[in-house]
Amino acid sequence: MSDTSAKAAAAAAPKKKGSLQRHRTLIAYSFLLPNLIGFMVFTFVPIAFSLVLSLCDWGAGNTGIKFVGLDNFIQMFTQDKSFWISLKNTLYYTVVTVPVTLFIALLLAILVNKPIKGRTFFRSVFFFPYVASLVAVAVVWMALFNPDKGPINSILMALGIANPPRWAASQTWAMPTIIGLTVWKGMGYYMIVYLAGLQGVNPELYEAAALDGANKWQQFLHVTWPCITPTTFFNLMMLIVATFKSYDIMYITTQGGPGEATKVLAYHIYNSAFVSGKFGYASAVAMVLFVIVACVTLIQFRVEKRFTDYL
Repeated sequence: MSDTSAKAAAAAAPKKKGSLQRHRTLIAYSFLLPNLIGFMVFTFVPIAFSLVLSLCDWGAGNTGIKFVGLDNFIQMFTQDKSFWISLKNTLYYTVVTVPVTLFIALLLAILVNKPIKGRTFFRSVFFFPYVASLVAVAVVWMALFNPDKGPINSILMALGIANPPRWAASQTWAMPTIIGLTVWKGMGYYMIVYLAGLQGVNPELYEAAALDGANKWQQFLHVTWPCITPTTFFNLMMLIVATFKSYDIMYITTQGGPGEATKVLAYHIYNSAFVSGKFGYASAVAMVLFVIVACVTLIQFRVEKRFTDYL
């Protein structure tokens, strides 16, 4: 081969490689494009429109959208008592539901991870409420805790409690009843996630800890817990987001009642938009909920990073 041909081939090689790279990039983007279009149409555009709408007055009887600036937010923080009640209920619901669900899910995962007979059956039983219809699960739960004919109150009365709680019919016990339903419904999913984390722990770590004289609790504290910390943070993030935006459980069971005992922010948004017809104001409340969830998520990521670096 002459020197001229060699130089031409050497010059064409980078061009051919660059063309091949662009071709592969286009193929990769073609696979991502449907999901990107779906995200833009069904997520990004509605969020952007809600942000604009939160600064406007638009009701069911209005023919147009009127810009009002921060009036919706001012009304929310100064005049709407239901907003503060819903915020308080949301925080109460989240603060109680999240640790209880995590604790029960981890406990169940540890139990079904042991080599016991029938553990596959028990895994399926604990996971079943998560995959079952929410309506069916809610109906069963509310039947169990029926204040007049439910088996829970019948058992309590048989044990000598003359006036058992009214559960969902009581302003005091309504939220704990919904929290119990939420835990029962979701613990199976988080149990499976924890189970995957537990099965990823190297057994040799337990053997080394046992040789050093560590008991079961010390093995859990110094081996299991550090190894499943990423799993815990994942479950924690998913649970917090899910509880903050929870709406369907309240709608199916108590419709925010009795009174406003189980009215959370997501349900308040629904009532403001589709019952009262205040779409602009409902968008403002949705933006506040979005900011709260975003701040909590960012804090979680920072804490996880520092904790991971510490370990």
